[in-house]
Amino acid sequence: MHTGFDYDVAVVGGGPAGLTSALYTTRLALDTVVIDRGGGRAAMMQETHNVIGITEETSGNELLQTAREQVQGYGADFERGFVESVTPLGDAADDGFRVETDAESYRVSRVVLATGFADKRPDPPLPPTGRGLHYCLLCDAFMFVDEPVYVMGASEAGAHVAMILLNFTDDVDLLTRGEDPSWSDETATMLEYHPVDVVTAEITGMNKSDDGWLESFEFEDGQVRAYRGGFPMYGSAYHDELVAGLDIEHTEAGAVAVDDYGQTSVDGVYAVGDLTPGYSQIPVAMGEGAIAGITIHKELRTFPRSLEEFEAEGSVTDPDVPALSAGLATTAVEHDGHARSSDNRANE
Repeated sequence: MHTGFDYDVAVVGGGPAGLTSALYTTRLALDTVVIDRGGGRAAMMQETHNVIGITEETSGNELLQTAREQVQGYGADFERGFVESVTPLGDAADDGFRVETDAESYRVSRVVLATGFADKRPDPPLPPTGRGLHYCLLCDAFMFVDEPVYVMGASEAGAHVAMILLNFTDDVDLLTRGEDPSWSDETATMLEYHPVDVVTAEITGMNKSDDGWLESFEFEDGQVRAYRGGFPMYGSAYHDELVAGLDIEHTEAGAVAVDDYGQTSVDGVYAVGDLTPGYSQIPVAMGEGAIAGITIHKELRTFPRSLEEFEAEGSVTDPDVPALSAGLATTAVEHDGHARSSDNRANE
């Protein structure tokens, strides 16, 4: 533990990105707290797709629960709460930050923001999420090969997603639901050349099959059109209240601007996962979390000391090492993954 702080690292958000950051910082000997208000996009998943080694029937909640247990098993603390503010304690990153929750206050050396975003839901009637309503083309297009699908929305992005889905099925409708299209003239021409039906009438009803999946939509002009599933394209709302309070730079699209290591425009504050630009995918979020965790370790690790530090503090002595807190040291030695545990298993 670095002197003067309650934790070396506070991770705000308990999704795949935040938990991976915490896993790396904890296993790399930094005292870490994860503060999570619950919910999130991963928690909504009925099945997990595109995560190697994780089977399809694993729900998002099961994935997150296992991850939390892993991170806590390595010695991180996990707190359920809402972070109200993050405030610099000085002018430099090494001065640290105060993290205020609805119940606690922490002094920390580094902060990782992993608060993500929420998909904007269209108006009902809608099928159940994961049973005909899907928000990730990259995750779920595979499910609808050779099936009738829809895209909801009248935006440029909606039109392009409808055309992309032709890579998976020949039966694609673009549902504008009475909204005037905002796509460009070029995109309008592209739509004319692709076999995508643009349906302008509003949806008035929905039918589900016995297994709970979407079966069809009813439209105000009397049509009933069959679909197995589809994708709403209404954008997203970033959970960036803390970002605004810290005056962190954004991209033009509204994401938090970061460098290749997750560092934001405020030294000592990192952002990972859906809060940042790029593909909103669990493996990508995990990778970003790992990179940020490793980078923070390199910033905060005690050794090797520089020559300037030797001149100021003298040589490293036996009490100075190892450079991790007593709590983390005890947890590491007692963990099943510790080298000493192999001796214990051999003697059983």
